[in-house]
Amino acid sequence: MPQLNPNPWFFIMLISWFTYSMIIQPKLLSFISMNPPVSKIQTTLTTSPWTWPWT
Repeated sequence: MPQLNPNPWFFIMLISWFTYSMIIQPKLLSFISMNPPVSKIQTTLTTSPWTWPWT
């Protein structure tokens, strides 16, 4: 069964990951996000209990 021979497929996988990590990933990370995250002050919501009419 030649598909179980890891010799050519392992090399292809290594070359693919090397290409992704060394070439494609830095290009993708260089883009500036259009909506950078902003730290917002968390507000706590105050809720009032609602009285049930049948209790």
